[in-house]
Amino acid sequence: MDDTIMNGICQSKKQNQFIKQLKEYKYIYMLLIPGMVFFFLFHYMPLYGVTLAFKDFIITKGISGSPWVGFKYFEQIFTDKKFWDVTFNTLHISLGRLIFEFPIPIILAILINELISKRFKKVVQSLLYFPFFISWIIMYALLQNVFSVDGGIINGILQYFGMNTVNFLTETSWFRPIVYMSNTWKMAGYSTILYLAAITNIDQQLYEAAYVDGANRFRRIWHITLPGMQTIILTVLILCVGNMMNGGFDQIVNIYNQVVYSVADILDTYVYRQAMERGQFSLATAIGLFKAFINLILLLIVDRISRKIKGVGIYE
Repeated sequence: MDDTIMNGICQSKKQNQFIKQLKEYKYIYMLLIPGMVFFFLFHYMPLYGVTLAFKDFIITKGISGSPWVGFKYFEQIFTDKKFWDVTFNTLHISLGRLIFEFPIPIILAILINELISKRFKKVVQSLLYFPFFISWIIMYALLQNVFSVDGGIINGILQYFGMNTVNFLTETSWFRPIVYMSNTWKMAGYSTILYLAAITNIDQQLYEAAYVDGANRFRRIWHITLPGMQTIILTVLILCVGNMMNGGFDQIVNIYNQVVYSVADILDTYVYRQAMERGQFSLATAIGLFKAFINLILLLIVDRISRKIKGVGIYE
């Protein structure tokens, strides 16, 4: 009986403390409401639509009224050669992004941090951040001005030196390099924000002690800056690997064309065409569910490896 009374008293104290904190920090908690509403409306409510992958969707009957068909559409996609082709393209492009694009924001953040003039540093940061705010539609127009056969800057230079012009945007061998280059130009500067924030948290006394000990700038970067950025680098790397099945729909759909489908068509664009052009909503949902499942598996594997090796992970 005494234990029951004590438990009741403890629970009552916890409830009172919670209510007290809620009142004290009510304005801070109110800031969470828009984010919670956003995730509920656009991330949790649409989960009901996942059932489409297991139904033969009939638009007049709706999702709930459409008949169940089990794993019919999963069997269909796994026996479709086109599906495996676009899966390979997705992994190829995502792996290329990881190899060529991932290190660049880290390098830029270190270089920006090494700038002495604060005014010049702000100018450099502003110039690097600006491309992030350019839409991919405008970006495609810029790529046309640079790489097109008629009036493109690159082909103009080639013609000036008596060389043959190249239609870069319809050449399969050039499409992926253009994807990496344009995405790096657009996103790398903005991505440095995370790494610069990590650098600012490094104790400046470490740099002073290393300088006194005779460590040059490169050694200070290698032994202080990079280890200080380790946690955020590994966290971003884990999230990037967990996003491998997303090849970058916004970018690809704006710059690809039928001529380069063999190297440019990814799962996201394939799903878009199946759903919006052919009305195969159940098939598109099955592909999307498969993609999300593989992303989850990759995320958990890399997170586990990172925690085993470095003790850093997103699921602590």
